[in-house]
Amino acid sequence: MMSFEEVLYTIQPDQNKMPQIAEILKNHPEVKFVSLNGVDLGGNNTDERIPIGCFLEEFDNFISKGIQTDGSSVVLPKIAELNDAKVDLIPDTSVNWYVDYNYNHFDEETGLPVGTLRIPSYLIHNGKNPVGSRILLKNTIDIFTAGLMSLIKDNPYVLEYMDIDSCDTVDEIVLTAATELEFWVKTPDDVADVEQLSTSQVLKEQYWKRTIGPVRTALEQSILVLEKYGLCVEMGHKEVGGVKAKLGNSGGFDHVMEQLEIDWKYSSAMQAADNVIHVKDVIRDIFDLHGLEVTFMAKPVEGVAGNGQHTHMGVSAKMKNGEYKNLFSPADLEKDFLNPVGFGALLGILKNYEVVNPFVSSSNDALNRLKPGFEAPVCIVGSIGHSPEVPSRNRTVLIGLVRDSDNPLATRFELRAPNPKSNTFLVLATSYLAMLDGIKAALKAGKTPKELEEELSKKPEEAGFYFEKGRAYRSEKNVFDEYSEEERHRLFGKPPTTVWENISGFREYPEKVKVLTQNNVINEKVIESYEEAIMMQWATELYNRIIPNNMDIVRECVKLHKTDDERTDLDVVHWEKIKELRLFLMKDSLSRKSLFTRIKEALDAKDYNTASELQITMKAKMAELVETFSEYRKNLF
Repeated sequence: MMSFEEVLYTIQPDQNKMPQIAEILKNHPEVKFVSLNGVDLGGNNTDERIPIGCFLEEFDNFISKGIQTDGSSVVLPKIAELNDAKVDLIPDTSVNWYVDYNYNHFDEETGLPVGTLRIPSYLIHNGKNPVGSRILLKNTIDIFTAGLMSLIKDNPYVLEYMDIDSCDTVDEIVLTAATELEFWVKTPDDVADVEQLSTSQVLKEQYWKRTIGPVRTALEQSILVLEKYGLCVEMGHKEVGGVKAKLGNSGGFDHVMEQLEIDWKYSSAMQAADNVIHVKDVIRDIFDLHGLEVTFMAKPVEGVAGNGQHTHMGVSAKMKNGEYKNLFSPADLEKDFLNPVGFGALLGILKNYEVVNPFVSSSNDALNRLKPGFEAPVCIVGSIGHSPEVPSRNRTVLIGLVRDSDNPLATRFELRAPNPKSNTFLVLATSYLAMLDGIKAALKAGKTPKELEEELSKKPEEAGFYFEKGRAYRSEKNVFDEYSEEERHRLFGKPPTTVWENISGFREYPEKVKVLTQNNVINEKVIESYEEAIMMQWATELYNRIIPNNMDIVRECVKLHKTDDERTDLDVVHWEKIKELRLFLMKDSLSRKSLFTRIKEALDAKDYNTASELQITMKAKMAELVETFSEYRKNLF
């Protein structure tokens, strides 16, 4: 493992000007390359290698004009096409620049790993049109901070419920965010035993247990390295998923299959999103050094806990005297849960979540995680606690209030639906735009904290000044245990099952889409581009990955009993059911097409509604096949 003290980790915004940066890089010859890190609408980030000498020689030109990339190779459909693909990468000088090290390539002169200075960057189309995920978050931050300041000034009554005397004492408004990153780690080529993993999860045998062997070493080294990057790691621990590793004949641990989590301190919204990209790279590289494979998929193993990336969002005011004030906290933490700004933000997320959700859960993998029984949200409902004195930590809701009566700065919202593959830039951008809509409604109506709590707690049959009639939005109960699926759908709305159903929110809720397109922050072209990108990803994965994988499973479900002596009547019943499912799913005939074929034909015809409905059927039938075959196999000698 590398020496922690000798290499360069971070260049901060006050260090990225000439000649200071030249001096820093001169003193760290292990940094050989520069890479501009732009993020497209699909959440993909660019990574190229530019020699450090070229970067320094053309520094001023580099900072102002960046470099050009092939726009048709990044996810910007309907924006950067094959015949209009000029996209520039322009460095962002307002955030940290991180050095990414190659632990498999050491510099001969210094004996240190070769580093690449990764610079977060904006994507600019045709030299004038900012595009991509980072610019959408930047524009959101600008609109939100200016809009909130204006709303408070125009509705000064709200100051009565805040720990601020006057808007004149506020220097700037800051959006703060943090994420909790979960991931699975395993030895390569190991196949999961779902029953063992499920049993271990139910018994809570792994949750926060002591890590051992290479997993412990890799986790500890990851935390130490992230500390060197200035990320202020708060905790690393085992999560609920996994089974105990085994000590092999060679003396090393094999059959590793564990779930871990690493949390670090909050940052500004843009820095928090940049941090997620860098942290995942560091974790992946360090665990790889120990022969361990990391996955950030939302649901890497069906039937056991998936990976979440709970996203915390807050708003603070930096005062002219240097102090920070939380703009969600009430003046009296024992009297109210939130002030009107905080309540309005929560209302905005809940009301507009149908158009935020496509940016949060944009893949088959993401939606596979959002199922009852795995501490993942399944409906649009929030929780604030049973009383201001007894805050709740309801882990069954979409969004919850996190607060500490002894620390006003801790007040924030935790959105539980994101996963490590979610595009954090777009999750934050759309969430804050939704919040601003709710804040605007709450303050313009002159609502008090008590009135806004009543709005949040309204019954479905009641009409609200902001919320829709026919829906409830708050529950302090366990929504999985206290309500049936039918009751959840009636109270909180039916959640999308497929990517098509989720992305259809853009068409079904045009008034809510306007919340995102206000002030041209996310314009209609961006919505169209994002929708096409997600639909292409969904259709391609369904056609070329999910169906072929399911075909392999169908082929593996073969007859196991050879003679009549080896089976019972129960085995016969099981096998007949298995045969029927296999034929329905996969076998075409002259008079009938299989389910797999019908899905492919619907996708070819761009009949996405039919493809979506058939995908739901396929998922149910595949689950039935796997369960029946498991029961059949268990009953045989």
